[in-house]
Amino acid sequence: MLSLILVLACALGLVLGVPAIRRALITGRIFRVYRKVLPSMSETERDALEAGTVWWEGELFRGNPDWAKLHAYPAPKLTPEEQSFLDQECNEACRLVDDWKVSHEDYDMSAEAWQYIKDKGFLGMIIPKRYGGLEFSAFAHSQVVTRLSTRSSALAVSVMVPNSLGPAELLLHYGTEEQKNHYLPRLAKGLEIPAFALTSPWAGSDAASIPDVGIVCKGMWQGKEVVGMRVTWDKRYITLGPICTILGLAFHLYDPDGLLGDKKHIGITCALVPWDTPGVETRRRLFPLNAMFMNGPTRGKDVFMPLDFIIGGQAMAGHGWRMLMECLAAGRSISLPSSNTGMSQVTARTVGAYARVRSQFKMAIGRFEGVEEALGRIGGNTWLNDAVRRMTAGAIDLGEKPSVVSAIAKYHVTERARQIVNDGMDVIGGKGICLGPSNFLGRAYQQIPIGITVEGANILTRSLILFGQGAIRCHPFVLREMHAAKNPNVAQGFVDFDQALFAHVKFVIGNGARAFVGGLTGASVFAAPSNVAPETRRYYQQMTRFSAAFAFLADVSMLTLGGALKRREKLSARLGDILAMLYLASAALKRYEDEGRQAADAPFMHWAVQDSLFKAQQAFDGVIANFPGAAMRKLLRRVLFPFGAACTAPADRLGRDIAKAMIEPSATRDRLTALVHLPQNEHEPVGTLEAALSATIDAEPIDAKIRTAMKGGALRDNPDANVRDLAEAAFAAGLVTAAEHAVLRRRDALRDVVVHVDDFPMDFGQAQQAESALTPLQRAAA
Repeated sequence: MLSLILVLACALGLVLGVPAIRRALITGRIFRVYRKVLPSMSETERDALEAGTVWWEGELFRGNPDWAKLHAYPAPKLTPEEQSFLDQECNEACRLVDDWKVSHEDYDMSAEAWQYIKDKGFLGMIIPKRYGGLEFSAFAHSQVVTRLSTRSSALAVSVMVPNSLGPAELLLHYGTEEQKNHYLPRLAKGLEIPAFALTSPWAGSDAASIPDVGIVCKGMWQGKEVVGMRVTWDKRYITLGPICTILGLAFHLYDPDGLLGDKKHIGITCALVPWDTPGVETRRRLFPLNAMFMNGPTRGKDVFMPLDFIIGGQAMAGHGWRMLMECLAAGRSISLPSSNTGMSQVTARTVGAYARVRSQFKMAIGRFEGVEEALGRIGGNTWLNDAVRRMTAGAIDLGEKPSVVSAIAKYHVTERARQIVNDGMDVIGGKGICLGPSNFLGRAYQQIPIGITVEGANILTRSLILFGQGAIRCHPFVLREMHAAKNPNVAQGFVDFDQALFAHVKFVIGNGARAFVGGLTGASVFAAPSNVAPETRRYYQQMTRFSAAFAFLADVSMLTLGGALKRREKLSARLGDILAMLYLASAALKRYEDEGRQAADAPFMHWAVQDSLFKAQQAFDGVIANFPGAAMRKLLRRVLFPFGAACTAPADRLGRDIAKAMIEPSATRDRLTALVHLPQNEHEPVGTLEAALSATIDAEPIDAKIRTAMKGGALRDNPDANVRDLAEAAFAAGLVTAAEHAVLRRRDALRDVVVHVDDFPMDFGQAQQAESALTPLQRAAA
């Protein structure tokens, strides 16, 4: 028997180890089948797959992450110029914007605020200094957007969009020198307001299917007959569209008469169109959930424009989709992760303060375990959102264009922000549901779905992109196999396919073995980095195990389901969840190291990593439980989780520690909410909360003194000894000194402002507004 085993082993080694034999007996057959079943790929699909770069997500897909590489990435930092801008210009811009007036009275930022952000270069942060821009880093751009988002969505979005995917970004990478020299200085100074029109009512998230069309033809332009384009479009959701002066436009370009060459369908093309070009329609608005940033439709029918409107000129006609895909990662890595982190931070700071100021049953509500649970999620998710935002923006500054990571950051930061705001509304209750100038969270609650829908709807991002794109882009062999199978030189393609295929086979076997051994040993077999905090080493072991299990499960899924995996969106989504959770946990661990292992912040780090790994575990369970074939399900569970689940949800004590840190002033609370704009005016909602929190803490020892006296019989039967008037009753009875009474009165005054909700006339002031619009003569006649 032993001899037979040795003979079989030698034969297998000979077949697999000698390329000529292997190719004749195995690879040839697989190659022929693979070429037949591999679906054809459109140019737009190829551009989407090949755009951008693979960064840390590639390590997670490899099954054995190089943790030294993660910690070698430099922590993003601001230059002195960028820090000064954040501290000075950003705070002044915030001061100039009153979110209630913007959203309920003026329906726009004030002319003063608009002029300030133009004059100070907010609209040209990504534009190089040689064109008059600020030339800020991606991290600085992210910091600015995060801070502005803690004040007003109209302010943040108005700054965010010109610095994201749009005319400036596209011009910088693809514009002609003439286009750059003309437009970039004007964009930097705010003399031009840009918008980019991609989304169609009929295409939505399937942006490559836009029905908007340009036809190459001859026409009159500035008194001369030129070869140009007659373009028809109907777009919506175009941010800054209603006020833009230069409109970026994406459309399919056709050349039926062959004026540019033999190709009839040239492809998606991007052009820059001045808003006052005859036939352009832009001056209407949409009303996105009480958010007053400028957003609206744009239309045009048979609008003639010269070919030099194309970004990059005629040479870039038909290259628009690749341009968009290559530039998308940078904008998507910053815009929504930053704005939603800002929303998260302001929720954490204000709701934490409110939970200490607001009392029920003679105790601050922040000390109730039910509220502690919500505060724990708010704080943990806020800390994690900021970690993801920082790490992802840092990748852009390293020269990366991580298409998969940007989708992970966009999806998961916006989803966790939704959880944060929902939890915040649960804590503040009636205060949150009554809109008015004193409501500090209601408009965030209204507007949170906006981030869920834009830059790729979250449902489709999760189910189609995170794994669907990640499996091909991040896998070390799949894209190589696809390219080899499609190589016009079949002989060379066969050799390349053979090399990739058998490296892939070794990869699968290796990860399966690593995952199984990791499962048997509880991941203790894996080495943790020696230079990380001792309290985090166990996490690195668990994540290495999960990385190996994910890589193996991904390969088994692709091998078993093939092209059908694309249609099994629930399975694909759960595989994407695993990859995403490993990325989120990586960001949390990196932040903890980058910030010097702050001991007071450790509960936030532990909660973030444990929550991420627990959700990864749930995603593993979901994939295996729904995998086709009972035998395969049983095998996968035995290989990957032989002793059951590896991770549990964060413990209650972590949530309690986080909640405690959120309801009292501390360096930890300041780090958690470092980018929140803090008004110096106590009459603004956030300023009032800050003052009320301090006053509440000052008053608590005096409250305890009064409660002790009351237990001894003081103030019995006194009608003024109620929650509202207790300070006055205690002072009148001599239970507190005049100085203590003053402390209580200040606390009570601020508390009353905090718990106050705004009320309005029956018609919400419409009659008064109508009367104020009358002329003196009309008023007298009335």
